[in-house]
Formats: sequence, structure tokens, C-alpha cells
Amino acid sequence: METNYRNTNLNNLQGTTVENTRSLFASVFTWMFIALGITTLVTLLFANIPSFTDVLFNHDQFGNKTGFSILMWICLFAPLGLVLLINFAFEKLSFPALLGLFFLYSAVNGVMFSAVIMGFTAASVVTVFACTCVLYAVMALAGYFTKADLTKLGTILMIGLIGIVIASLINLFIGSDKMTFIISILSVVIFTGLTAYDVQKIKEMSQYNDGSTHFQKLGVRGALTLYLDFINLFLALLRIFGRRN
Repeated sequence: METNYRNTNLNNLQGTTVENTRSLFASVFTWMFIALGITTLVTLLFANIPSFTDVLFNHDQFGNKTGFSILMWICLFAPLGLVLLINFAFEKLSFPALLGLFFLYSAVNGVMFSAVIMGFTAASVVTVFACTCVLYAVMALAGYFTKADLTKLGTILMIGLIGIVIASLINLFIGSDKMTFIISILSVVIFTGLTAYDVQKIKEMSQYNDGSTHFQKLGVRGALTLYLDFINLFLALLRIFGRRN
């Protein structure tokens, strides 16, 4: 049956669109904040409680750290596997399974981050985290309210992100502090831009929200995307401005 769009009440349509946008964003940011909370809690536990910290490292007979434990190596590589699983098995996974994997991913990240922040003073970590929150919020609001189409910018940023990943892999073997600094600067630029782009993309997608399970799953994927933007922005800023112990 043909739909007569001329008889559609535009006020009702606008109200529905706004409601759909709010609904999807509420879902996205709820899951994102829970995931960040899990990451923060796990990070603090493993960074500050000796019994937790000890399981991350191997020790010699005198109690000195001699390297990462098997658990730590697992936590270093597991996040990549979990992200790939979430993306490639997205259609097959149920909503609870997808959400569970996302929260597991955030917990594993917390274990990994605990080893990272132990190399910096607590004051600098808190300061950088606060600055990250402010910068992230500004870019998220910019992405939500801007009328400009950020699609082309997003394409450029994704190309830049691929370049950053390749440069980071090369730097693992080179170990150049100068390259690390340059990569960190570029990462800040890329992830601030991606934050605005991803928020706009989620806003556009939310117009088609029908409340189905598929869109509930898209809410989890959106939360994962924004979560990745935040933690990568935080890590880049920490490498630049963090004060090392």
C-alpha cells in the first residue's frame, strides 16, 4: 500500500525523530559510561592493591619484577581479539552476549591500563583524565550540534588512524621516543576529530531507530566506538603531558 507522505504530520514526525535520537543516545552513553566505570575500577584495583598488582608480573627470588606474567600478556592481546569478535560476529551475537563482551573488554582494558598508569604520578593521571573529559565533551557536543557534514573529515581521519597504527607497530621495534611523541600528537588530533564524527554518525543513524533488538545492538556498537575514542584520547594525552614516576 502506498504511503501518502503529504498527509504526514510533520510535528509528529519531528517529535518521533527527536525521541528516537534521545533513546539511542541514552543507550549509547549509558553503556559507554558503565564500561568506563568498569575500566576505572579494575585499573585502580590492580594499580593500588599489592595482591592484585603482583599477579601482573613475574618476580625473582628477591621479589624484584622480572617481566610481565602470562595473565598480563593475555590482557595485552585480548582486547584486540574481543573487538574483532564484537565486529565480525555482530549479527550472530545476541544483545546480552554483545553487551557482556563489551563489558569484558572494558575490564581487560582496566588490567592493561593499571600497568600503564603505574609509570605516571597519580596527580598527573587525574589531571590528564579531567582534561580528557572536558575535551571529549566539547568535541561530542560539536559533533551533535554542527550542521556541517563530517563524512569527508571522517574518511580522512580513518586513513590517518591506519597510518598511526602502522607507525606504532614500526615503533615497537625502533623504540624511538621522538616517534612516540609525534604519534601521540597525531593521535590527539585524530581522536578528537573522530569523537565529533562518530557522534554525528550515531545521531544520523538514530533517526531510523525502531526499538528493535538490532538497534539495541547498534547502541552497544556505538558505545564501543565512543569508548575507544575516549580511551585512546586519554592515553595519547597521558603520553604527552603525564609526569612519569
